[in-house]
Amino acid sequence: VKVYGDADPDTYHLQKKRHSFEFLRTIAHLRPRTNSFGAVFRVRNACATAIHQFFQQRGFLWVHTPIITASDCEGAGELFSVTNFNLKNVPKTENQEIDYSQDFFSKPAYLTVSGQLEAEIMAMAFTNVYTFGPTFRAENSNTSRHLAEFWMVEPEMAFCDLEGDMDLAEEFLKHIFKYVMETCPEDMEFFNERIDNTVLETANNIINNQFERLTYTEAVKLLEKADVKFDYPVSWGADLQSEHERYLAEQLFKKPVIVTDYPAQIKAFYMRLSDDEKTVRAMDILAPKIGEIIGGSQREERLDVLEKRVLAQGMNPEDLWWYLDLRRYGTVPHAGFGLGFERLVQFMTGMGNIRDVIPFPRTPENAEF
Repeated sequence: VKVYGDADPDTYHLQKKRHSFEFLRTIAHLRPRTNSFGAVFRVRNACATAIHQFFQQRGFLWVHTPIITASDCEGAGELFSVTNFNLKNVPKTENQEIDYSQDFFSKPAYLTVSGQLEAEIMAMAFTNVYTFGPTFRAENSNTSRHLAEFWMVEPEMAFCDLEGDMDLAEEFLKHIFKYVMETCPEDMEFFNERIDNTVLETANNIINNQFERLTYTEAVKLLEKADVKFDYPVSWGADLQSEHERYLAEQLFKKPVIVTDYPAQIKAFYMRLSDDEKTVRAMDILAPKIGEIIGGSQREERLDVLEKRVLAQGMNPEDLWWYLDLRRYGTVPHAGFGLGFERLVQFMTGMGNIRDVIPFPRTPENAEF
């Protein structure tokens, strides 16, 4: 036996006993060596492979969208700033505001929250495209479902409406689950035995059931009739909370649910306004145990309507000149959706915390490793 590198058994962090996932997060450089995380990262790899396989087999072009951007796609304002200013001596204008003209990009710049707007550019040239890369949210959320840095899958399809968008999203999820069940059967069995005894049942539920489809208005009526006391009251015009989403998917329909046609005021500016001018052609896929797993929409292709939506949401049209140009110089109906990759892996494996399905989680007050 030749020893390449020894480890002192008295100081080695991984002992022959069961360690909590919370403890293992503090030694993220060693936790991939454990059985649980070996299984997690093999399944994560299989999910990524299945995603590329799904789109490549259908003729989609994988496009690389920028990590540094000047736009806030979601309009949420939860952005990480990118600057090379000396923070001890930030240049100011005469009005004592930050003088971004002296910064590296001569304007405010951020880490991307989504590659969707740039994917729309490419879809106008290549018809069907997708992005798959890291995204960032400066959201101060210490929960089991939020990360500051995570990966997103975002397809964009020209000549596609909301129905086509929903069909593709459902087919997409089924494909990933089938692929993982076929390529990682031992790991999925491990999760079913050690982590959550409904993992295999959940996977088969996704693969074998047609997803339920209903409008937001229908969903609100069902929630109002529910014999359940929710922490957040249900009313038309309010966004659905996780408890509402999970009730629909877990208790009412007992399978994934696609909710469509949300109120315009709670959705992003780029979503196509419906004929009633109250709702937009949006859809969310709600999954048992986790709630929203995919969010998408038909995009607003009409220039005049889009300009009004931008102004109505308090955004500056000049910041989106290039996005408006897509409608100004030849446009077609198009649609797309976004899938949070880590949320998918968490859902598939039954892991209780999203920090345990990414190798090096980035969360508030934590950027170790």
